[in-house]
This record gives sequence, structure tokens and C-alpha cells, in this order.
Amino acid sequence: MTETESIAYDVVVIGAGPVGENVADRTRAAGLSTAIVESELVGGECSYWACMPSKALLRPVIAQADARRTPGLSQAVRGPLDTAAVLAHRDDFTSHWKDDGQVQWVEGIGADLYRGQGRLTGPRTVEVTGPDGTRRVLTARHAVAVCTGTRAALPDLPGLADVRPWTSREATSAQSAPGRLIVVGGGVVAVEMATAWQALGSRVTLLVRGEGLLARMEPFAGELVAEALTEAGADIRTGTSVESVTRENGTVVAVTGTGERFEADEILFATGRAPRTDDIGLETVGLRPGSWLPVDDSLRVDGHDWLYAVGDVNHRALLTHQGKYQARIAGAAIAARASGESGGSGEAALESGPWGAHAATADHEAVPQVVFTDPEAAAVGLSLAEAEEAGHRVRAVDVDLSTVAGASLYRDGYTGRARMVVDLEDEIVRGVTFVGPGVGELIHSATVAVAGQVPVGRLWHAVPSYPTISEVWLRLLEAYRDN
Repeated sequence: MTETESIAYDVVVIGAGPVGENVADRTRAAGLSTAIVESELVGGECSYWACMPSKALLRPVIAQADARRTPGLSQAVRGPLDTAAVLAHRDDFTSHWKDDGQVQWVEGIGADLYRGQGRLTGPRTVEVTGPDGTRRVLTARHAVAVCTGTRAALPDLPGLADVRPWTSREATSAQSAPGRLIVVGGGVVAVEMATAWQALGSRVTLLVRGEGLLARMEPFAGELVAEALTEAGADIRTGTSVESVTRENGTVVAVTGTGERFEADEILFATGRAPRTDDIGLETVGLRPGSWLPVDDSLRVDGHDWLYAVGDVNHRALLTHQGKYQARIAGAAIAARASGESGGSGEAALESGPWGAHAATADHEAVPQVVFTDPEAAAVGLSLAEAEEAGHRVRAVDVDLSTVAGASLYRDGYTGRARMVVDLEDEIVRGVTFVGPGVGELIHSATVAVAGQVPVGRLWHAVPSYPTISEVWLRLLEAYRDN
């Protein structure tokens, strides 16, 4: 194969994370020849530096917290976690940062994998520069799908690069626990990694610019998580902005806007994400490098009938499960439109098929998320403030989860809260939030209620099993009826 050879496919996917894999899976299932381009590890951020390693770190932490509050078991788990064993378990979950299994999966669906940096060089054309400098040109008869995800966004602080700060990647892949860790931020990555490393032996300080944690959830979610982190030994400083960071003789020194100094062995910046679109050739097709890519509900980039942007890169919902959801829709949409280009029904099939009837609506109305802290926080749909801001006439009903029999059996001293936001005109659920141990497994029931716009009257006939935490649904309905 020469450096200038052009290879034609029906579909070219840039990025082999879970989103790109799912796009390719759907296009291959539809009989379309598909190439996947990946510059790092097949499996992407989620498999090696996000979802899987972070949850592998957190699972022992949560299990220990539950056990310590369970009669008959609490005395057996009073010692510290075995940090080395937890990190080894994490390494197993990341396959020791090797992607052989993921490569076999790609080969199994019949897609062709190209290792290297993929860049658009014009409409329907992607040039791949391999690790050895070899260049190949891939052309797409029907579609190019950009599935490059995001990277950590660091603030513009002088000298920050010299400090060698942690981002989410270092936080999930570190091979030892720092004695002292500063976490800058108050969102999901910040609170999850603070939870993990505090339990694994670090003394954690959270520096939060806002007035609380988990600002995008109901206020009580951040409050309960903050209480638990403080009880575990973390020092949380809200309303605190980091103005400068230096490393002095190996020690990180962070100075706030009020001049207060904080010292640590490492500092993690969990201050947002940026799209990985700065070096993929967007300028060659009239788009701005480094920008988010707006799309329609079939995930097609505005103004480009052949270009799709799927997952985090379109900024709709920066969550792996939402990206995979989008990927299934995008793959089906590409296949439908390809049939039209080949003389089939095309757009008509797109409108009548399941990807038309349910085109990315969950990105707007029913996005579920679980924060794997102790306690867990889980939410779907709109918060009370978001619903009111959107112009809905709503009422929120709250339930103390400790009053639910299943929760009281879960562990002693169960602390948690549930909120259901009900649309008073349509009598449907607009949003649900649960905070408490074990509530992550409740959120799909709430997602079905919100996404399906199930009438509140029908929810009375979805009977929760006794005694489980899911009985909170009955308590929420009673609270709505009685108030």
C-alpha cells in the first residue's frame, strides 16, 4: 500500500471510543463498509481514563462505607482499604491500558481499523497519518462521523504547565495515593475523585469556585455529598477561586483570590471539558477548529449532509450512555440515507423508522446521570429550577429516603432524599432526583417515567416490591396526592 493510495468506504468514523464503536456497529449491521480511525487506544476515554477506572476505584469505597454501617459487619471492616489491591483491581478493569480485546471486537464486526491521526481534507475525505508517518486517504461514499470526544479543559493560569497538574486522566490512572491532594472544581469528576482518593489515603482539599457541589443538580444533592465528604475527612472550601499555582521543591502551592495558600503533593483540575476538534481538519470543510459541532436530531452537522458529530463532541450531553444512544441513532440514520442515495426511500425511511420517531429526544428531556459518591446522587430530566425556567407549571414533592423500609434495611443511619417534579398541567413527571446509598439503580425507573411521559395516575399501578428502596415511588406519589 503506497502513502498516497486512496481507499473507498461507505462510512468513515473518526474516533474508536464507545461512541465511534457503536456508530460502526450499526453501519456494519446495515451492510455498509466502514473504517474506524483511532489515534490512541481503541475503547477511548471511557474504557481507560474515565467511566471504567473511576468506578473501579470507587466501588470498594462505597462497599466499605455500606459495610461500616451494617450491623454484624461493621466491626470486620474498620481498617483502611488496601490501596494497592484497589489500584490493581482498577488496572485489571482498564486491561492494563492495552486495547487488544477492543481491537478484536472491531475486527469481529467487520470494520477496518486505522491507527493514527485522522484529519478531514475536504468533503467525505479523511487523511490518516500513522505512527510511522505513513499517510492514507480514506474516502466516504455516504458519511463521515466525528466521534473524537472531549479532553480536560485547564484554566489559563501562568506557569500551570510547569506544575504538571492532574486532569481526570491522571486522577484515574495514578499508581499511588498522594499524601495530600487539592481538587479544584465542584462537579462530577471533582467529587468522585475526592471521594476515591480520600478513602485511599490522601488528605483531600476541594477548592470550589461556586457556592456548592454538583451545581447542575437539585441543591440538596450537593449538600448531602458535601456533608459525607466532610465527615470522611475532606476539607471543602466553597466560593474559592484559584488565582495561581506553583510547585516549590516538589510541593504544589495554590493561592486563592483572598491570598490563602494551600499546599499539596498533587493538584487535580476538574474544571470542565473541551471538544477534541482542534486538529481534525475542520477548516477544510468550513468549520472552526476547536469548536463544538451543532447537529440536528439525527446527529448530522448543520449545513453538511455527509458529516455527523456524535457523542460529547456535539455538546448535547457529555455522558457515555448518551453518546452511545446518539451513536445508535446516527448509525441508523446514515444507513437510511444511504439507502436513499442508492435508490431506496432514504429520508422517508428516516422519518418512519425507529430512529426517526425517537431521534435523540433524550438529549433534551430525559438525560439520566449517576454520581458515584457516598451517598450516590442520581437524576433524570429537569430539576425544579430548570422546569420553572422552561415555563412549565410544576410542583416538587420530596421524601426522606430514611422513611422507606428498603432504605432503612440497607444500612444503619441511612441518609437520603428524593424529589419528583410533576407538571401540573400534563400530569406527568418532568424530573426526578435521588440522593442516598444505592440509588443509582433506581434511576432507570425514573428515566422510563420521564422519557415515556407516563401519566402520574398510571404510576400508581406500577407497584414497587417490598421491602426495596424503590418503594420511594409510592411515597412520592402519596406526597403528591396529599399536598
